[in-house]
Amino acid sequence: MSKFLRAICTAMIVVPLMTVMASAQSDYRVRSDDVLQLEVLEDPSLNRDLLVLPDGQINVPFVGNVRARGRTLAQIKSTVMNALAPSFAEPPNVFIGLRALADIEDPEPVTIDVYVIGEVETPGKREIEPGTTVLQFLAEMGGFSTFAATKRIQLRTSRTGVEQVYNFNYQDVELGGGKGTTTIMADGDVIIVPQRRLFE
Repeated sequence: MSKFLRAICTAMIVVPLMTVMASAQSDYRVRSDDVLQLEVLEDPSLNRDLLVLPDGQINVPFVGNVRARGRTLAQIKSTVMNALAPSFAEPPNVFIGLRALADIEDPEPVTIDVYVIGEVETPGKREIEPGTTVLQFLAEMGGFSTFAATKRIQLRTSRTGVEQVYNFNYQDVELGGGKGTTTIMADGDVIIVPQRRLFE
């Protein structure tokens, strides 16, 4: 076989393989003990390998700890790029790759972070399983306070890149109705439970 034909055959094998690998990396959820590769085009001194620690964090120069476990490489890249941006005249070009996979026999459960604020018993960040609905999350969050306006609960989400607000009435749910409570929660979603008005 000539060198030319050998080169063509190699390209026909390598290019689809690279496409499959890129697709797999885009869907991969990072685990503790994975090793990520950081590259910043504008400042090569920041380029390095980053170990995902047991608590799920990576330590990025000039940024500090960034949550990596359970997130995709694209999500981590976005967080790092936004955190580094104030240190540059223009937003830097940041690349995050997967250098090495953790040697784990049993994959750890993947969770996403969502938040609840307002008139609830225990506001703050929650780690929940992907696929959890709004209603299921409300059942897990510890209940409403005495002053909760359960007719005006909000879900704020930026899953499309633009913040959107969805309202739903929990009292309707108790009566067997209600809309929006089967919505699947996404990483970074925020539930807001406002305070009741005087005669509400």
